[in-house]
Amino acid sequence: MHDQSKMGEANLSGQLRDVWRVYTERPVLIVMALGFSSGLPLVLTGSTLALWMADEGVDLGTIGLFSLVGLPYVLKFLWAPLVDAVRVPFLSRLLGRRRGWLMATQLALVVAIALMGLVDPLRAPGLMALAAITVAFLSATQDIAIDAFRVETLKENQQAAGVANFVAAYQVAMRLVAGVGTVAAVSVFGSLGAAPDTVWSWAYGLTALFMGVGLIASLLAREPDVSASIEAAQDNLSFATRFNQAVVSPFADFVQKRGWLSLLAFVVLFKFGDAFAGAMVAPFALDIGFEKTIYISVANGVGLPAALAGGFAGGMLGRLVTMKTALWTAGILQMVSNLVFCWQAWVGPDATALGVTVGIEAFTSGFGTVIFVAFLSSLCVTREFTATQFALLTALAAVGRTILSASAGFAAAAIGWVPFFLLTTLAAVPGLLFLVWLGRQNLLDGANPLRAAGKA
Repeated sequence: MHDQSKMGEANLSGQLRDVWRVYTERPVLIVMALGFSSGLPLVLTGSTLALWMADEGVDLGTIGLFSLVGLPYVLKFLWAPLVDAVRVPFLSRLLGRRRGWLMATQLALVVAIALMGLVDPLRAPGLMALAAITVAFLSATQDIAIDAFRVETLKENQQAAGVANFVAAYQVAMRLVAGVGTVAAVSVFGSLGAAPDTVWSWAYGLTALFMGVGLIASLLAREPDVSASIEAAQDNLSFATRFNQAVVSPFADFVQKRGWLSLLAFVVLFKFGDAFAGAMVAPFALDIGFEKTIYISVANGVGLPAALAGGFAGGMLGRLVTMKTALWTAGILQMVSNLVFCWQAWVGPDATALGVTVGIEAFTSGFGTVIFVAFLSSLCVTREFTATQFALLTALAAVGRTILSASAGFAAAAIGWVPFFLLTTLAAVPGLLFLVWLGRQNLLDGANPLRAAGKA
């Protein structure tokens, strides 16, 4: 019995070592660094930009309309086939098909983010919109390249660790660097005597330099083995055949799925309530009396660990239950969490209450994101079309954050904060109704990547 106990402990210790070893393998660490690069630009055109605009006195309606600058994330499936079929001059020849695209988009993002910081959002909102759309376009293109690289690089037993590392680094870049870091830089530059109308420019310029993490990762990465064989195969194909394989086949394959229209509608609506509220969180905090530095420090200081904890909890639940149960859990948590903002509006600018509010929202959002990404992955079963199909699905998922949320500022200004956040709670209901429909049609019984990862 004693020997059996020792053997059990040794087996458990060995399993833990194996799990840890996967997280530290070179390809998984490269994907983690690319996750950082992916997360950095998003809030610079989203919540951080909204905070900048609110700080400059831009009206709520205009701030809400700026959700539309995220349209490239919605439309990226339109040019995703080009990332598969077209090579970047010089860089693709030097680095390979996937790394060439990674390097090109990352270099362009450094320049675009720095230039965006030079625009005055109050005096030149149109020019700011153009600059933000440019950053979003480049960021969306980088995401296409990263997703393709990740799928083709990681082995099956590395996928779960790769996604976990990617999401963690994404959250660090998004919340800690591009969020609290950028706003903290504004305060530091102000305290050093920089002119008030230049502090945001300096902060955005500094943040742009952090894209160097992705550039270093792209240089250190190895081109996926399958990439060279695909390039060689493409060289022997006619233009018409290459066009059909890159543009037509991925979509033709997807529409063969039973209930594909209902699945796409669910993808659009599942996180709409969460996104509708998220578009106005920063202006809400400033409007009820928080200083921007206090808000951003509490929001990201609490929000980052809460989001990581939520992602971990979502991943663990996904290993234990069916996809249907996981989606229901995530959907209900996301919906109910919006009500905490009503409480925050009643309490007012209390930092402790803000920590509770942000913690709940970030935990449920992180929880839902991991479950939702696993669901999207389960829909991409044809490996040669994974990049384009995943781009299509994530683009549709971004509709709620961009087009549908564009009216959020006008709604908040018209009805007030408490009714607005009640409305965002109701906005989650259509997604849950589609979840009922999909469950009854047995369209949620596909493979669960999280459970597969747990068994591996």
